[in-house]
Parts: sequence; structure tokens; C-alpha cells
Amino acid sequence: MGNMFSTLSWTKGLVLIAVLSLGGCSTISGWFTDDEELEIRTLKPIEAQFEAKRIWSQDLSGGVDFYYSRLRPALAYDKVYAASRQGTVAAFDETSGKEIWKRDLATYPNDSWFSFISNIWSSGISAKISGGLTISYETVFFGTEDGEVFALDANTGETKWRVKVRGEVIAPPAVDEQVVVVNTGSGTLFALNATTGEQLWSYDSDVPALSLRGISTPVAVNGGAIVGTATGKLVVNILASGQTAWEETISAPSGATELERIVDIDSEPVVLAGIIYVISFDGTLASVELRTGRIIWKREYNSYRRIGVAGNSLYVTDVNSNMYSIDRRNGVELWSQSALKKRNLTAPEPIGDYVVVGDKYGYLHWMNQSDGQIVARMDIGGDDEDEGIYVEPVTNGNKLYAQTRDGELVAIEVPAL
Repeated sequence: MGNMFSTLSWTKGLVLIAVLSLGGCSTISGWFTDDEELEIRTLKPIEAQFEAKRIWSQDLSGGVDFYYSRLRPALAYDKVYAASRQGTVAAFDETSGKEIWKRDLATYPNDSWFSFISNIWSSGISAKISGGLTISYETVFFGTEDGEVFALDANTGETKWRVKVRGEVIAPPAVDEQVVVVNTGSGTLFALNATTGEQLWSYDSDVPALSLRGISTPVAVNGGAIVGTATGKLVVNILASGQTAWEETISAPSGATELERIVDIDSEPVVLAGIIYVISFDGTLASVELRTGRIIWKREYNSYRRIGVAGNSLYVTDVNSNMYSIDRRNGVELWSQSALKKRNLTAPEPIGDYVVVGDKYGYLHWMNQSDGQIVARMDIGGDDEDEGIYVEPVTNGNKLYAQTRDGELVAIEVPAL
């Protein structure tokens, strides 16, 4: 299983069971149901203010199962793009859900042993797609746990290029100014030519003995490549050359054990109006000036999920699935919502006057942006962890597109916002 930690000796792995509640994996709760699990599963009644409607759905051949993954759907060119870990990559019409193209990137060796096994297991050897989809320049960019980066034609699905980098690619690439920025589990950030895949430069950062399974999704904007590191730093490299413009420590290790000293920045930095907003696993939410790296304010929130932004508000899902709204100008907390605690919520995604999150049991929940009140919910996974929602939906107007662990891509519409 792609679990929560990326660098574990066998003995260190024993601590994994003790920290599963931090949100990295949820399979143990599926083995038995105790009183605590029943309490978490039981949703309190709400006064629904609207009803969401399923428009269409498609199957992505196995999804991600219980592996760690950030295979979030992507929207571009009136299409929805989605993938499965096994190797399916597909494009669907955004309105009707009609399949436009589909690729199978799993491998099928021709030797006799595999031919025998394939009679039982017909899906091939997994491509291990994990670094979710980024669409730019009419190209679909993504990576795999085997360190491969793909560029497919967004209109036909044909392969434009395919290159190998050092380390797992378990976060979506960033693309700007004809440069593809890829962060890897080895601590190396690669810049590739968007047209050819040729390596332009690389940047190495340290990786502690014990770190989270995830890595920071890079951001490419304003001529810079912005990324968080496993040592709690925020780094900006010049996109054209790879030269480091600045780096700033957001969270410093503390504590007696390696577990206590985890300070990973695993979420995607958010850039807005010359300010970077970033959060670390150990409990630091920071506002940082893009040009200089100067820290404007810090507050104590811990997360490995992407920060949501709407207007002057930041929306944060912490490691225990508590939800917060924070004024991005000064870090003042506006509201908190703990009714969905320990449901392994996704990152929050703003939509209209609401913010929506998914949970490990397959539910979507809409909250008012103004006060955090839960105003609607929808079950798209049948209350089953195998069909839970593992990554935040992608939205467009009053429609959203969510993907479940078993590979169902669902298009949902809410009343006009």
C-alpha cells in the first residue's frame, strides 16, 4: 500500500498503526467496526438548503484502490480528464459525459508466464499513475510512482513524449512559460521542456529519515517555481534557470523523536495577489511575500491538504478533518466546523457561496462560506470506504466533478448559484 510515510525502516513502520488516525490511510477501520467507528460514520441530520443532482458518471477501471494518490480530475477545453492508478487515462465531454478518447498505459508482457496469469488478471501491470493531471498547451501532463512523466495530446490522447526522472512523481506537475515543473519523492525538483520533455534544470532538497508519503505540488507563476519541502521550507526557483531566488523556513523540526519532528509541507502553495499561503503538517499556516520570502503572519493549523481560497477567506481541512475559515489578510479565524471530524475529508473546494469537501465514506458535504454551516450533502459512494472520495472535486460554475477510490467519475449539478 502507498501509505502515509515515504521513508521507513521496518522497525519505524511499527509506528504507522499508531498514527493512522492522522489521515494517511484508512484501511484498518474497514476490518472491524467499533463504537468509535460507528460514531464517526453516523452523520447528524441537517436542514438541507438545496439538493444536488447527478448528471452522468463514468468508470475509470479500478480507480486508486487504497493506494496514496492525488489523481484529481481536470477540466479544460470543454472536457473532463481523469485517470486510474492502473493506467487508464481518458477525456470525456464535460456536458454529456461522452467518452472522447481513452488510453491504457498498463503493460502486458508477452512471455508465457504472464500469458497464463493474464487469464486470471487481465488488467496488465499497473502504470502506477499517481502525480495527478495538469492540462496546459493542449497537453495532459502527469507522472507515475516509477518516476515517469507523460505528455499526451489533450485532443486525441496520443503520446507526445515520455521521460524518466529520479524519484516517484506523486504530485501533479506545474506548467508555465513552456516549462513543466515536476516534484519527486527523492527531494529533487525537475524542470522539463513542455514540448520535448528535455530536462532544463533540477533542484535538490533534503529528505529526512522519516517523512510523509506525500510531496508538495509545485506552482509555476510569475517566472518562478514554488514548492514546499519535507524539511519545512518554502523555496522559489527562477523558472528559466533553476537558480534559487529565496528559501524560507516555515516550520522547524522540534521534539525528541523523528515522528514528532515531521514538518513536511505536502500541500500546494497558493499564490494570490503577490502573497503565498502555505501550510505544514506539524501545525504552521503562513502568509509569505512572494517577491522577498518575508513572512507576513503565522498561525497554528496542521494539514497536508490543499488550501481553498475564495475572496478574503482561506479554507483549511486539518489532519483530524476539522474545517476552518481564516481571514487571509491577517490570519484571524472566522469559523470552525468539527461535525465531520475523523471522516478523512478532502481539501475544501469553493463553489458559489459554498465550500464542498468529500469524505472517505463517499459523501460530499457543502458548507456556507459565511459561517461553516453544513447546508447539503450527497452520497456518491454508497457509504463504503472502497468507494470513498480521496481528493477534492473540481468545479466549474454550478457543476462539480468528483472521483471515488474505485474509479467512478461523477458529474454533479447544484441549483444555480
